[in-house]
Amino acid sequence: MFPVFRFNLASNTVKMEYDVIVIGAGHAGIEASFSAAKLDRKVLLITLDIDGIGKLSCNPAVGGVSKGHLVKEVDALGGLIGRIADKCALSYRRLNKSKGKAVWATRAQVDRFIYPKVARSFIENDERIRILSSKADKIVTKRNKVLGVETNYGEILYGKTVVVCAGTFLKSTIHIGMNSFPGGRLNELSSEALFHSISNLGFKTKHFKTGTCARLDKRTIDFSKMIEQPPEYDVEPFSFSNTNTPSKQMSCYITYTNDKTHKIIMRNLDSSPLYSGKIKSRGVRYCPSLEDKVVRFSDRNRHQVFIEPEGRDSLEIYPNGISSSLPLDVQIDFIHTIEGLEKAKLVRPGYGIEHGLIDSRQLYPTLESKAIKGLYFAGQVNGTTGYEEAAAQGIVAGINAALKTRKEKPFIIRRDTAFIGVLIDDLTLKGADEPYRMFTSRSEFRVSIRESNADIRLSKIAYEAGLIDKTRYGMVLDKKERIEKEIRRLKSVKVVFDERKISLYEFLKMPHVSYDRIGIQSAIDDNSTKREVEIMVKYGGFLRREKQGVKIFDNLKKIKIPKDIDFENIPSLSREVRDKLGIFKPKNLDDAFKISGITPAAIVQIYNFINKKR
Repeated sequence: MFPVFRFNLASNTVKMEYDVIVIGAGHAGIEASFSAAKLDRKVLLITLDIDGIGKLSCNPAVGGVSKGHLVKEVDALGGLIGRIADKCALSYRRLNKSKGKAVWATRAQVDRFIYPKVARSFIENDERIRILSSKADKIVTKRNKVLGVETNYGEILYGKTVVVCAGTFLKSTIHIGMNSFPGGRLNELSSEALFHSISNLGFKTKHFKTGTCARLDKRTIDFSKMIEQPPEYDVEPFSFSNTNTPSKQMSCYITYTNDKTHKIIMRNLDSSPLYSGKIKSRGVRYCPSLEDKVVRFSDRNRHQVFIEPEGRDSLEIYPNGISSSLPLDVQIDFIHTIEGLEKAKLVRPGYGIEHGLIDSRQLYPTLESKAIKGLYFAGQVNGTTGYEEAAAQGIVAGINAALKTRKEKPFIIRRDTAFIGVLIDDLTLKGADEPYRMFTSRSEFRVSIRESNADIRLSKIAYEAGLIDKTRYGMVLDKKERIEKEIRRLKSVKVVFDERKISLYEFLKMPHVSYDRIGIQSAIDDNSTKREVEIMVKYGGFLRREKQGVKIFDNLKKIKIPKDIDFENIPSLSREVRDKLGIFKPKNLDDAFKISGITPAAIVQIYNFINKKR
């Protein structure tokens, strides 16, 4: 059907060649293969286990603060993660509600057992994608150009491009107490040979640490002792092409660790691979294990635990917040001290995992290797953590691999356009000295690149690239026109307020006035469009300032940092930022921004300080 067959006269053999070979079928691999196929490329997706396509290794949830932005952006580019999550959602919640609507974020609990089936159906129903259950052992290259992949069967599969989306499977080790064994997930193989192949090609490699918590039997949990966290039925789904959420949603529950829990952990630190020195890799700072939280935050007498369902018909429960690599008996002991979990039975233990990765500074913003043409990397192999970060990289790598085979210009998203741009910019410029997790604070344009306007921001480039069809793009254009028309109307309609005649636009700008309460009937009836109108009005000043900020970040190399500058005199900088600036002594703002840990806000503060001194 679609692989290209080439007859080699010299060897009298037939060689089968694909446009794009994707290694790994996690969130990055799914998006890479699907986006490449959308661009009419012949794709081979290699996975260790076909039933493991789209498997949720950790928590059964998608989205969250800043992560929801990535999901919406991938969806705006024609990707899958939002559509899959919507099809198997158990409940939705809106985060950051105490803050302005511009920073609201969507999070959904999803069915961990249905999610892989839905993901697999998308891949299997695209006849341009062939799935192969195999183990990729070697990247085959010649003269610094990729030729394909050699499998553990000894077969060489030829491809014009290769995308490595190996997740946590590169030379990975699982730790439960002082017991350690190879594995990319519990009871699943590690890819030792592929890691060594990548290293032998000259890539700088290292290991990071991540982990997950035990799974519990729902029947042995006393939910009456916990705080119910009900779903929110007014939250919009992830995909802009979807308007429905489940009519019946499931609650989560909240409980807490306590002094007894912490004492058990402190007594058993010598059997923790984290504190015995057995695990030497850097872990996720913003999602630490329970033993890490107890040690680092010893002044806190309790830590929150979210009790999350793993599936609508499943007995498994995910106790989010107690990730641990302590021995099994210790995990059982400390879990039984938590209110509501006194009789809880474990279905499987929590564990820590060390996995291999590359230094992502060895990649272009297309996620192609600088050293090997046609070789791309996406997901946790680049030092990130999280499904959403992986999916965002996967779609960009897949698009660019496809475009390379078509000899078309690369697809690059700027950091002022999307959080995907921020993510890839940070990875390829700064690298990751610890597992990278997306936060809204990483973007200097976070009011402009909101979760809610991802379709408006990205649909044009998606349509021009052939990633979405004319009908979907037309819907976005219609939404944009309705927003602009309504803002013009608000500016034209006058009302009397506090004995003054003002426009509805000025009235809506006031802090406690919402769009639904301005009292004038509107032609707009959908909540997402209403919210965008309100944001555009209320945040107009912020949006204008961010547009001006784009100019600063476009000219970072031109803005010199004086040699005699004393960073200690910039009071708004954190101690970490001051220390790093003092060590690296950057010559301009571009050099400063490339330093890991230097935030966009810090760059603006340094810029303002330099300007005042002129």
